[in-house]
Amino acid sequence: MADNRFDDSCLFCKIIKGEIPSYKIYEDEDTYAFLDIAGDVFGHTLVIPKNHAENIFDVTDEDLTKVMHTVKKIAKHYKTIFADGVNIVNCSDKSAEQSVFHLHFHIYPRKQEDGLRVCPSIEKSEIDFAECVKKLKIK
Repeated sequence: MADNRFDDSCLFCKIIKGEIPSYKIYEDEDTYAFLDIAGDVFGHTLVIPKNHAENIFDVTDEDLTKVMHTVKKIAKHYKTIFADGVNIVNCSDKSAEQSVFHLHFHIYPRKQEDGLRVCPSIEKSEIDFAECVKKLKIK
């Protein structure tokens, strides 16, 4: 019998189901965390919901809450055992450079003076903040 919470074509769903191996860091009933095999930063971890959601736009509030709880748990653990801080990154949709279409958060453990640049450098734009607020404010 098929489990409706998985997408059979999704790489991360296959990892959750054990069809593809991973370096598991943490798992509970609703979330799964594993090392990113990019090999770019020691401890670079991905945290995902077990229920398939493509990105931040279609995840349920309940699943997002559970994922963020796990993100916090792992971030605090890393800070306790070796990191000075963490970067937490999510890319949602192709235009935001999402490459695997299963919601995931990257945790990049950081050390003081490690020289890494995780946050993008974006040059300052001329922004009319009053016009920006007018367009973006949630009513």
